[in-house]
Amino acid sequence: MTKPHPEHGWLARLAGRFIAFEGPDGSGKSTQLKRLVAACQGAGVKVCEVREPGGTHVGERIRDILLDKASEGMVLRCEMLLYMASRAQLVEARILPALQAGELVIADRFLASTYAYQGAAGGLPREEILAVAGVAVGQCLPELNLIFDVDEQTAAKRAGIVASGKGAKNHEGVSSLFADRMEDRTREFRRKVREGYVELARLDPARYALIDARGGPEEVWGRTMQALRERFES
Repeated sequence: MTKPHPEHGWLARLAGRFIAFEGPDGSGKSTQLKRLVAACQGAGVKVCEVREPGGTHVGERIRDILLDKASEGMVLRCEMLLYMASRAQLVEARILPALQAGELVIADRFLASTYAYQGAAGGLPREEILAVAGVAVGQCLPELNLIFDVDEQTAAKRAGIVASGKGAKNHEGVSSLFADRMEDRTREFRRKVREGYVELARLDPARYALIDARGGPEEVWGRTMQALRERFES
């Protein structure tokens, strides 16, 4: 477990905030998320950790549908709406109550994933996604989205996404988010996902921080903490 560092006293300022960890599957975002959760808890901050899709009983059932090979014929708009439905339940059932209680909410994926996957890579218009998001989450948006950027080849290797590796496990030993039905998506699709994330950071640098996710976990952790300090320390 990550021990609190004497220079990390400023982490107490994260209480009552909402931060999302974003990036392609295999970017290492979940590893960094766990480290931040541990560091914040060590600093005395109460943390509400959630994931997407899922995070609630209803959301986990939606997750099962999304990742099931039997859902192969699902059209893109249906996929997007299911993600938004899971997100709506998550916001009402967990995120808003946690924020109102002064907890730090840390999400493993949120709205930016829909823009990157169903939007930039899938082709759904941004305006259409925005309209549905307005209904699903309203004004409940992360104060900061940390986007872990890595080339698609490295991400695929880390996540265990290989042509012959159906149901592969990723480097963290858990089923990859895209290891079942979504594993079949092409390298070109993953390239567009990355471009979608980078574009979000370019368009709204106040809300999105792009983190170079190359290198080992310690190196990336340093960059993660730097991005958080730049936003919240002063």
